[in-house]
Amino acid sequence: MGMVVKNNMSAISTLNTLNKNASALSKSLQKVSSGMKINGAADDASGYAISERMRVQIRGLDQANSNTQNGSSMMKVAEGAVSSTVDILKTLKEKVISAANDTNTDSDRATIQKELDQSIDQINDNANVTYNGKLLVDGSHNSEVKATTTAMTNESLATDTTGTTKFCEMKDRNGNSLNINSMDKVTISFVKEGKTYTTSVSATNNLSELITKANNQSSKAFSTTIGTGSYIGKDVAGDTVATADQKQALTISAGGTGVANQISGITISVTNTKGAVQKSANAVLDNFSESVRAQNKSTDNSMVLQVGTKANQSIKVGLTDMRAEALGLQSSSGANIQIGTQAQANAAINVLDNAVQKALDQQTTIGSIESRLEYTSANLTTASENVQSSESTIRDANMAKEMTEYTKNNVLMQAAQSMLAQANQSSSSVLSLLQ
Repeated sequence: MGMVVKNNMSAISTLNTLNKNASALSKSLQKVSSGMKINGAADDASGYAISERMRVQIRGLDQANSNTQNGSSMMKVAEGAVSSTVDILKTLKEKVISAANDTNTDSDRATIQKELDQSIDQINDNANVTYNGKLLVDGSHNSEVKATTTAMTNESLATDTTGTTKFCEMKDRNGNSLNINSMDKVTISFVKEGKTYTTSVSATNNLSELITKANNQSSKAFSTTIGTGSYIGKDVAGDTVATADQKQALTISAGGTGVANQISGITISVTNTKGAVQKSANAVLDNFSESVRAQNKSTDNSMVLQVGTKANQSIKVGLTDMRAEALGLQSSSGANIQIGTQAQANAAINVLDNAVQKALDQQTTIGSIESRLEYTSANLTTASENVQSSESTIRDANMAKEMTEYTKNNVLMQAAQSMLAQANQSSSSVLSLLQ
């Protein structure tokens, strides 16, 4: 190129190079200062979009994990309340066994009754425990429930036993006679709405006749139909409940559905003409256990724990009623079970057994949910870590590499500045020709 003064192309070319180096140095500074190789969509459009989606997922996973931990805390509060109720029921079982002993006077039993009343009141307090203002085990957060009927099933009697089989002809599951004499007396005691009922028939009668007599005394507490097959009743979902071995068994049902009509416990005993208890016969005949628990109809009020990043990734938690009435210890009017006499205390023993089983069932449900939430939390933590690792691979800068790049760009920047100064001086040599 000839010597010119209007357009200094060397300086212009060097300036362009300087600007490029300045831009590269600016990007290097941004990467080194932020620690990220992608600071905006312009750096890597597809990588930026993928990285941002991963960040949304990470934040969602972390929030779901927080939800899970909060849910676990809530379950611990519920478990504490039910555990306290179980402890109270254990103590009450001891007290009613003590009250059933005739070494106690009526005055002693009255004293025990006072303690029982206070304990039942505490059970109601336990059921009103709250978490963040939410009542937990008062039945307000029950799953959808169809009204159920108390069903008591005896699977120890012979499979051909029916409601019309005479007591003196009954046999055990192995076909052995219960050795109930025709002169013996069979007594049934049960508790409904906190009140104890007792009635007796001769051993020449059958269970249907005993139930009929009991109904006359208690305003039809029982259903007059005794089902004698494997069918027991219907559960809270309306599904059929059968015996565990699918064999025939004897089932006694309450006369109505819901908690108000529940039978809290049944005690059947056989005594001979001398008043002695026939223990071998009682062990089989009295082995009626609650196979269907009475519950009131309820809409689905389960609590929903959102434990995932997508809609409907949740755990539904339904907690049943743990108040004294639902446990069969109190009537709807507030009347507690009575242990003022030996017969009442004896009947209360089976009532407490059923109440303990109900509370333990609820405790098991809560414990299984807690266990599941622990697994869920661990899974969410792992998922968050893995997505974070993937996002780091896309977004995070290799600092050693970026410092090397920064140093290079910095040197090039200084070199370009120096060469621009030299290029700007080259035009001044033309002036010597103009002298």
